[in-house]
Amino acid sequence: MLTALTFLPVAGALVMLIFMRGRPSAYKTTALITSIFTLALSVYLAARFRTGTAAYQFVEDHSWISSLGISYHLGIDGISLVLVLLTTLLSVVAILGSWNSIKDRGLAFFISLLVLETGMLGVFVSMDLFLFYVFWEIQLIPMYFIIGLWGGARRVYAAIKFFLFTFVGSVLMLVAILAIVWWYAKNGGPLTFDILALQQAGFSGSLAVWAFAAFFLAFAIKVPMFPVHTWLPDAHTEAPTAGSVILAGVLLKMGVYGMIRFCIGFFPEVAVKAMLPVLILSAIAVVYGAAMSLVQPDMKRLVAYSSVSHMGFVTAGLFTFNQQGIEGSVLQMVNHGILTGALFMMVGFFYDRTHTRLIRDYGGMAKPMPVAAAFFSLFVVGSLGLPGLNGFVGEFLILVGVFQYMKVFAVIASVGVVLGAAYLLWMYQRTMFQQANEKWFSLKDLSAREIITLVPLVGMAIWIGLYPHTFLNLLHAPAQNIMAQVQPYLAEHGDSLLGLAGSFFGGF
Repeated sequence: MLTALTFLPVAGALVMLIFMRGRPSAYKTTALITSIFTLALSVYLAARFRTGTAAYQFVEDHSWISSLGISYHLGIDGISLVLVLLTTLLSVVAILGSWNSIKDRGLAFFISLLVLETGMLGVFVSMDLFLFYVFWEIQLIPMYFIIGLWGGARRVYAAIKFFLFTFVGSVLMLVAILAIVWWYAKNGGPLTFDILALQQAGFSGSLAVWAFAAFFLAFAIKVPMFPVHTWLPDAHTEAPTAGSVILAGVLLKMGVYGMIRFCIGFFPEVAVKAMLPVLILSAIAVVYGAAMSLVQPDMKRLVAYSSVSHMGFVTAGLFTFNQQGIEGSVLQMVNHGILTGALFMMVGFFYDRTHTRLIRDYGGMAKPMPVAAAFFSLFVVGSLGLPGLNGFVGEFLILVGVFQYMKVFAVIASVGVVLGAAYLLWMYQRTMFQQANEKWFSLKDLSAREIITLVPLVGMAIWIGLYPHTFLNLLHAPAQNIMAQVQPYLAEHGDSLLGLAGSFFGGF
């Protein structure tokens, strides 16, 4: 079933490529139907998923390149499942939201979206390091073309910058993968890339620290964490709307997912030693991203910098290593994908009508577009953490987790929440109200297709906000498993910044 889930999008892309050239209505419909079927299959998997266990489910394990110990090994736990659901939902939203906005090379665009979906799903279901790396690289290629071919005026610069940053991380990750596989085989284990087997290896010493550093930097670039975040605002600003939705909604989450699976899964002792520096960088990201959002003249760039702030919350919650922080971190990944994806979609709808993203060019948009203003307001207040919507639940759990570890970080993160309310409400006030710009009075409100695109995101925001147990129930067991991995080292190394630095050089 995981094979069908993963490769259904690329199968739809092949059908489009072979049979539907020059038929826009046909290939758009095929892309949408393919993504809907993929979403339906992910929901079916969720319905059959057994909660209360951290064990991987729907496992497929077949020998692939036996001479190198590489297998075709798939499986999902609760963390994988919620990210799979997020991926399949946002893929439908991205395709439906791009229906009329792509005027040139439409077939290639929708094929790129489907290939990208396969790459993202493969990352979340892979249980073999080699297979994980293949899917990690696959998703890089279509996103590069989505930004570079269908983006804004500086699209080539943004695409190359995105590719170079991400590819540097990929090279570091490949070196770390080869190092730990070689070490495991050299010390009596079989030659294998199996993630579960390597998690039992007990890596230690200088190898563990340097491999952790390589993995962590690769994933920090993807998140992106401060100070390796500089590719993100350019990529978001220049990407087409669907590219921004997928980039913010899913691709950033792959970095945190990698930290969970590899940085913590392979090197729990080093991860515990890294708690303090990671929390420092996360706190900086929360405040810095919010402060940068306050001064952005471009709506899309404002939302892009807000992602830096919100993902700072996610990494902070994860590295508290307590139940509330970990569960809040994973849930906030889903919340951020829903709300920020929706904000990018709204900005795209406004841009399609006005051909500007500059906040100063707007004003009084609520008068000609009251339905759009209503949707926009819900996503804005959800992003700033209004109780009753999903953004509040994740941030609250993270703040509780961070407060248990060190109160000062909770205070700093709370400053980020206040700044978030400031930049989001100020943007909304300047665009939807304030002095009306008369040239927008003839604009049409959201179409039926655009409303249908946004309704699932509204539904998810309210569902998680009012009844988060549906998703938290999937995360209890995996969170407890992460805590069990790091528990032996917490008392000894919980806040040892100097201890981490000493470990880097202790082996030499």
